[in-house]
Amino acid sequence: MTIAGVPLSGGGEMPVLGFGTWQMTGRQAAEAVRLALVAGYRHIDTATMYRNEAEVGDAIRESGVGRENVFVTTKLPPNLAARARHTLDESLRLLGTDYVDLWLIHWPVDHGASPETWRELLAAREAGLARNVGVSNYSPAQLDELVAVTGVVPAVNQIPWSPKHYDARLFAYHREHNIVLEGYSPFKGSDLKDPVLVEIANAHGATAAQVVLRWHIEKSIVVIPKSSTPERIRANFDVDGFSLTANEVERIDSLGR
Repeated sequence: MTIAGVPLSGGGEMPVLGFGTWQMTGRQAAEAVRLALVAGYRHIDTATMYRNEAEVGDAIRESGVGRENVFVTTKLPPNLAARARHTLDESLRLLGTDYVDLWLIHWPVDHGASPETWRELLAAREAGLARNVGVSNYSPAQLDELVAVTGVVPAVNQIPWSPKHYDARLFAYHREHNIVLEGYSPFKGSDLKDPVLVEIANAHGATAAQVVLRWHIEKSIVVIPKSSTPERIRANFDVDGFSLTANEVERIDSLGR
C-alpha cells in the first residue's frame, strides 16, 4: 500500500499516516517500530522526552528499510532550550542518523511562543541537521507570535486531533497559513462506539478506528496512531482500501460540534 504525503514548506513530503511511539520504551518500542516499518509505515514520531530514540534508531536499522525512506520526527523539550543544539546532537547520536526530517518544539513555555527557541530550530535547519522544523501544542496566537517575531512560518503544528476535536476554524487557520496540521492521539479523543463511526465502518467493512484514520487522510491531516500490538499496528496501516464519501466526512466532522 502507498500512503500519500503532504508537502512541507521547507521542502519534501511528510507521509500523512505515521507511527507514534509515546509511552513506549526499551525492547517494546524497538519491536513495535520494527513491525510498523515491516507493515509499510514510513513515518516514525519520537521525542527526546520519550526516551526511546535509541530504540527507534535500532528498529530502523533492523527493519532493512533504508534511512532515506523513513521520515523521522523528534521533539525538543522547552526546558532544554538553552542546550538545544546539544540536545539535537544527542538525538541524532541515539537515532544513528545525520539528520532528522522534522524537529519540533514539543510545547510552548508559560503560554509564550518561545521565539528564541524557534531561532535555534531554524539554525539547525540551516545547518542541515533538520530538514524541516515546526512546533507542537501551539495555538494560533502563539503561531502568529512566532511569525511576527521571526518572519518564518513553522512547517508543522502537532496537536491533539480526532473527530471530537474537530474545529473548522482551527483547521482553516492551518490551511490559510500553509502549516501542516498533524494530529496525535486520534483514538484517545474518539468514541469508537459512536453510532456514526460504527455505521460508516460497517458500510465499508472496516473498523471504527480505521474510519477515524481514513477521515484524517481524506482531509490531508497527518495522523500518528500508536500501538504495540502487531494486529493493530497492521490494521491501522490498512486504510487504503476504501474512501469516505463527502457526506460521511461531513457527518464525522459534526462529531466535534
